[in-house]
Amino acid sequence: MYTHCVIGSGPAGVACATALLAHGARVLMLDAGMELEPDRATIVRELSQKKVSEWPAEQAARIHGKRGAELKDLPHKNVFGSDFPYRDTREKIPWRGDGALLPSLALGGLSNVWGSAMLPLRESDILDWPIKRSDLDEHYRAATQIMDVSVQHDDLEELFPLYTANAVALKPSGQAELVLKNLERHRDALRARGWHFGQSRVAIRAADSPRGSGCVYCGHCMTGCVYGCIYNSADTVRELLANKNFHYEGNIIVTKVRESSGAVSIEGFHRTSGQALSFGTGRVYLASGVIPTAQILLRSLNAFDQPLILRDSQYFLFPIILARRVRDVQSEALHTLSQVFLELNHPRISPRSVHLQLYTYSDFIAGAVRQSLGPLKMFSRQILERLVIAQGYLHSDDSPAIEMKLQRDGQKDLLQLEPQRNPETAGTIKRVLREVLGRFRALRGIVVPPMLQIARPGRGFHCGGSLPMRTQPGNFESDCLGRPFGWNRVHVVDASVFPTVPATTITFSVMANAHRIASQTADK
Repeated sequence: MYTHCVIGSGPAGVACATALLAHGARVLMLDAGMELEPDRATIVRELSQKKVSEWPAEQAARIHGKRGAELKDLPHKNVFGSDFPYRDTREKIPWRGDGALLPSLALGGLSNVWGSAMLPLRESDILDWPIKRSDLDEHYRAATQIMDVSVQHDDLEELFPLYTANAVALKPSGQAELVLKNLERHRDALRARGWHFGQSRVAIRAADSPRGSGCVYCGHCMTGCVYGCIYNSADTVRELLANKNFHYEGNIIVTKVRESSGAVSIEGFHRTSGQALSFGTGRVYLASGVIPTAQILLRSLNAFDQPLILRDSQYFLFPIILARRVRDVQSEALHTLSQVFLELNHPRISPRSVHLQLYTYSDFIAGAVRQSLGPLKMFSRQILERLVIAQGYLHSDDSPAIEMKLQRDGQKDLLQLEPQRNPETAGTIKRVLREVLGRFRALRGIVVPPMLQIARPGRGFHCGGSLPMRTQPGNFESDCLGRPFGWNRVHVVDASVFPTVPATTITFSVMANAHRIASQTADK
């Protein structure tokens, strides 16, 4: 029997498994394990063996899919032209909601489609947590060993340690370089207003490493990297298979867990055949994402109609038009992930931090601009050479939430998701725009408030806190080892246990916390 079982193969799952294996545990990973369609995977494999200039146009068009979307729309991101990361969830793990927040049954989970932004928690944002950032320090360092990261020494380091001695950074785009130079000229004045800025930290292989070649700046980050430079936890699963103490079992949907006599029994079914399955282990780690984790625990407790409050970090977008054009952005060799991070810490905006990510030219943005301009699209080049998109996140205290309830629906049960409005959200976002608009001399760019887009709750996928860690947990809360109240051998290691959701990026901290919990319980 495997001594420890990890449910889920996303970033939390692989960080957890890595820590357990480092302590000598025998680890079983159960996972639904959906993958890219074989025909698309073949194209990706073939293109990865060629230079971009050698890609056959028909193959490239097939995996990049539709380019761009209307600016008024915030579509979910596909990868290699496929929606497989989101597929079949309403059928296999029944849930009902508006579709803004989606679970995943994919090998690698939502790391197949994430933006790969990486920041640790800021100490001042987690003063109400039962753990400190220092409790996560060594585990942040461990996470940077699991994946390649693009980081550099800059202004952000005052708030956010790098957690790696190997500071290798991507080359910024021409537009990003211009913005950073503009900000640097006004650094002291911006600092006085609580601004910190720097090049984005992203989980991407910026230079050649033992894992593969570095970024080639092909500009296709938003539709999938055929060279595998953007981190995907599925790659870590494949690496772990070389460890004799690790076993991966795909096509498994877990439905319940039960503790008895110092062990845990796991119930589920085969994803394609529907055959009922069961497993036994000494300790279980739930890393399947906030929706499946809630389903598993509520179903295990027979807790129908029990509300769990999922906290969200409100996601919003607005354009910035630069005063100066950067010519020929359409032909520039660049990456299209986030280019610049801005951290706003101003009490007049919010007592909590606000996080902004700046995106410069990409084919995705270009397609959206051309569609929005319609018959005036002949002016798109002039606009694109000045256009930067700001993607913002608020702390969960300033954001809406989502109520989750397990309900019976005929012969099956499903998880009902209902958004809950926060009256603070709109005002906080307005204050953010007012602050950025007021710094137009530093940015050398102007915000366009009428084009602000505020996403539906959950759309940014920065959600957690449905089973929050507490020093003395009560019902439907967890202890500092992620154990829900009343459980001893079942640990929640995904974002469900975060007491709040700070505005800074979520995945790095999820991985660090999962690694912490696993490290502290591997020998128990």
